[in-house]
Amino acid sequence: MTVGKNIEVLVLDDEAIVCERLKEFLDGKGLTVETFTESARAVARLREKKFDVVVTDMKMPGPTGMDVLKFIKDERPSTQVIVITAYGAIENFRETEALGAYDYVTKPFQIADIYNLIVKAAKRAKKQQT
Repeated sequence: MTVGKNIEVLVLDDEAIVCERLKEFLDGKGLTVETFTESARAVARLREKKFDVVVTDMKMPGPTGMDVLKFIKDERPSTQVIVITAYGAIENFRETEALGAYDYVTKPFQIADIYNLIVKAAKRAKKQQT
């Protein structure tokens, strides 16, 4: 798989600036990115379309990142989930790990690090799809 080619990413964060910065960077790397600031709308989109990777904030109004993770693992098991959070409690990490998250990243983070995680996660997703 060529890096960036045909990688479909959904970014969900209730902070619009996080979505904007990730989208701008990831678009520049050739990824296909959709962003959402409302988790209910993101879940509706996940019902319609399969993504390779979802990057989701943990704490949001409406469905939380954990709810989104559970939904994805039930409905789209090959989709890899990277959870981002400002609340880096070890209990949250363990819960996301138990639910099958690809990785757990605390804010603030380097966008390039998220990009590298997305590429690795997308490779896993593509393997599981075949």
